[in-house]
Amino acid sequence: MRLQMRKRLLLLSSLFMLLCSLKAQNNTITIHADQKGANISPTMWGLFFEDINFAADGGVYAELVKNRSFEFNNPFMGWRRLMGRIPRGRLDVFNTGNPNNPRYIQIINNSADSTVGIQNEGFRGMGVQEGATYNFSVLIKKAGTKNPSLVIELVNSKGEVIGTTSLSGFTDKWNKHKAKLTATATEAKASLRVLVKGEGTLHMDMISLFPQDTWKGRENGFRKDLVQKLYDLKPGFIRFPGGCIVEGRDLANRYQWKNTVGKVEDRKVIINRWSSEIAQRSPADYYQSYGLGFYEYFLLAEDLGAEPLPILNCGMACQFNTGELVAMEQLDTYIQDALDLIEFANGAITTKWGKLRAEMGHPAPFNLKKLGVGNEQWGPEYITRAKAFTAVIKKKYPTIELIGSVGPYSGGENFEYLWKEMKTLKPELVDEHYYSPPNWFLRNARRYDTYDVSGPKIFAGEFAAHDRPLPDGRRKNNWYGALAEAAFMTGLERNARVVSMASYAPLFAHVDVWQWSPNLIWFNNLTSVATANYYVQQLFSTNKGSYVVPAIMNEKSIAGEDSLYVSATIDDRSNEIIIKLVNANPAQKNITINITGVTRIANKLTVTTLSNTDLQLENSVEQQTNIIPVKKEISISGNSFTYMAEASSMNVIRIQKN
Repeated sequence: MRLQMRKRLLLLSSLFMLLCSLKAQNNTITIHADQKGANISPTMWGLFFEDINFAADGGVYAELVKNRSFEFNNPFMGWRRLMGRIPRGRLDVFNTGNPNNPRYIQIINNSADSTVGIQNEGFRGMGVQEGATYNFSVLIKKAGTKNPSLVIELVNSKGEVIGTTSLSGFTDKWNKHKAKLTATATEAKASLRVLVKGEGTLHMDMISLFPQDTWKGRENGFRKDLVQKLYDLKPGFIRFPGGCIVEGRDLANRYQWKNTVGKVEDRKVIINRWSSEIAQRSPADYYQSYGLGFYEYFLLAEDLGAEPLPILNCGMACQFNTGELVAMEQLDTYIQDALDLIEFANGAITTKWGKLRAEMGHPAPFNLKKLGVGNEQWGPEYITRAKAFTAVIKKKYPTIELIGSVGPYSGGENFEYLWKEMKTLKPELVDEHYYSPPNWFLRNARRYDTYDVSGPKIFAGEFAAHDRPLPDGRRKNNWYGALAEAAFMTGLERNARVVSMASYAPLFAHVDVWQWSPNLIWFNNLTSVATANYYVQQLFSTNKGSYVVPAIMNEKSIAGEDSLYVSATIDDRSNEIIIKLVNANPAQKNITINITGVTRIANKLTVTTLSNTDLQLENSVEQQTNIIPVKKEISISGNSFTYMAEASSMNVIRIQKN
């Protein structure tokens, strides 16, 4: 009897496996091109910027001098005294009491035939290119009757001079002096010498060196290669300034936008919260100069054709740190900061903050439409403050769309509580974050299938697949994570009725001094690399489409069936059907694609593919092309055709409707 039972179970098991196999082989996808679904928001795919991993100072902000105004806690951090074996002068740092920029350096040279000065190490060195020109500037005045000159030198890692210039003619009044240097060699770890030549005393502040070739050639500008990579993503928005930077470890160290505008020399330097956040990766020399402030941010958004999306502190410090709260009776200052930022962005030039924007060089408004209240706060304290912000902002600026938080996690008690409150508060968008293993993203491609379409729209404000860390703590930007994100993003696009915005996080990381990984773009002092994750984001953003249409297999949408993930859209501008197809299986798949609802399609399609069978492979600054998009044309005949999806691949198929 037991033997017969065992045989029956084996037979049933075999039949079940056969049926599963037959079902798996039935990979026929039908695209209903005439069934218009939800419109896709122009802001669907965007950017998240936070000053982490030396993303701003030492990164996209092109200043090469670290601690240029001597405002770090140690005023000589980043600087080395050049006095000679027998000192013939003196170096002093003076404090004027100015609350924003109190310090300057005094250099005294007592010898007519020698030099005394300082040398700046930059941000893990200064990256300079042979033949490139660099703009030096300094605020300077002389003291006394002597007239020393200034010698400025670029030196390589061996101490050899690879660029030089000089300045003279200083007065006893503070003035800005400028000079140009041309590098005679390429060097990733260059440094800058500033030498007083001849007898006399000079006072100096804001010692600065920028590449002349910044993004759009702007002074106080951005590093060109990094912004070009952002531009090539064609983002719909850029969220700024974070992230936990918004909150600060305590309220005194929170991000205050008013300290980041106006003259660069008047912006208040503070220590970056990421200088001590992660114990094993805590760079003590990580500060925020605010050279990249809110004005520069708005300019960047405008350059990229992206909507600005500021996130402001709501009176709460980071709840993972101090969790410090401002008293409710003092919250008005924080709310007023939000109102004033809207005025700075959009106000007439006759208003206080609109006038400042015009004085800084941009009389036209920046057309701010959205504002985030808090970063990833949670609990009833947040709800109380969010309600206060909402009431005041909506009364004065009813068209500004507000974004609320549901905390740092993708689920759980706090998440559920906050969502319940958000449905009552009714912000236009709710910000969800998820940093999870790749398998989580593969499993959650249907996350938004059952969300309430009448509630607030979803802003997936921070997400990234986190695979297992390496021994040094770094999590690779491997193809496995990028592929899982692509699968998940088909679910975001398919659910455009509830999902309006999404952004990978973080954006930038310096290979020598990162705190967090993975990241979208890695860089060193000379070059940058787009990760596999970057190319996934780019393929979605540049192949967005106008609205969703159904993509069906076995009578349902495709989100993991036989390891396939599919979304489809129509691009009204180009009159194309766009299919995004992810094959998360380690084997290639022969797929039949039927296009219904159109009389005829073109006899050729274009397909762009990202693929690799090595799921641990990644791009690096040394090997930048391990995983890159490959584009080709394929001939087809009729509205039904066969497509071979490569193993472990993301595919973007564009088909012209005739």
